[in-house]
Amino acid sequence: MANRFVLNTISYHGSGAIKEIPGELQRRGYKKIFVCSDPDLVKFGVTAKVTDELDAAGIAWSLYSEIKPNPTIQNVKDGVEAFKAAEADAIVTIGGGSSMDTAKAIGIIINNPEFADVRSLEGVAPTKNHAVFTIAVPTTAGTAAEVTINYVVDPDMMASMPAGLTASTGMDALTHAIEGYTTKGAWELSDMFHFEAIKLISENLRDSVAEAKSGQPGSGREGMALGQYVAGMGFSNVGLGIDHAMAHTLSAHYDTPHGVACAMLLPIAMEFNKPVCAERLAKVAVAMGVDTTGMSTDEAADAAIAAVKQLSADVNIPHVCEAMKADEIEVLAKDAMADACFPGNPREATLDDVIELFKKICPAA
Repeated sequence: MANRFVLNTISYHGSGAIKEIPGELQRRGYKKIFVCSDPDLVKFGVTAKVTDELDAAGIAWSLYSEIKPNPTIQNVKDGVEAFKAAEADAIVTIGGGSSMDTAKAIGIIINNPEFADVRSLEGVAPTKNHAVFTIAVPTTAGTAAEVTINYVVDPDMMASMPAGLTASTGMDALTHAIEGYTTKGAWELSDMFHFEAIKLISENLRDSVAEAKSGQPGSGREGMALGQYVAGMGFSNVGLGIDHAMAHTLSAHYDTPHGVACAMLLPIAMEFNKPVCAERLAKVAVAMGVDTTGMSTDEAADAAIAAVKQLSADVNIPHVCEAMKADEIEVLAKDAMADACFPGNPREATLDDVIELFKKICPAA
């Protein structure tokens, strides 16, 4: 079987990287930029850090910021109409996964109008044309939504991220790395990215959250900016698993922040998958800094699960989803099994299995 691996055309990483954006646009002849960002980033001046660079270079732009934390189909449809009205020819998206995924959908539909209903883009859509040229500037360290397009990762753009968001997006990144390392599609090249990402995130997330609380910049945030992206380079090529399938369902039903949903489910999913990937989980323990000397494979795998639980607790992630209702779990389970991430899980799961996993984070179950 042939393994395929795709990386970005444009990649910048480091403090001040946003200054490279105007040149990339000008060299390609783009004249009017559709800036896609979320309302809070506009309100607090984060978006302006990028648009000021466009202004200084004399590049015209138009802003679209009608984006919810868990974006809706209508957000995308409105964005498509706004892009057309602006007569734009390229996109710069600034924000977390919400802004970036909305921008990607807009860019795809502009050049593939047969997917204008948005819903038909779910999973792997058979688009014929490349999306509108897009550069992503992430303001969170976790979603890695930028890795499937061109990206500029500037840790300075993440300076205003509050501690709670720093924690949840960081745990989302760890979930990407661990699920990507254990998914059915994992292979040597993706393993290289995921192992290093687990190491970087485990070393830097606690410091990054502490820096967010204190307001003092440090190496933690920069380490997380790199770690989340490295994880994204891996999982975007090999897929994810049952954790993300279930987390997507929680966000859809209860508007649970995606990173929080992933974090609550991560040790549960690892425990479920342990019978088929204990050796890989043992290596996760090593990447997380656990001394596994003298441990059996099973013991080291358990140590990895314990390390994830401890990290999650240290950054104040809840362990139950308060919004869940016991009589809704079967519906949640069926929706999770229909999610695009579900088939990538290394262990086959039945409806009853998924129901039992959801019960572990339901306060009333």
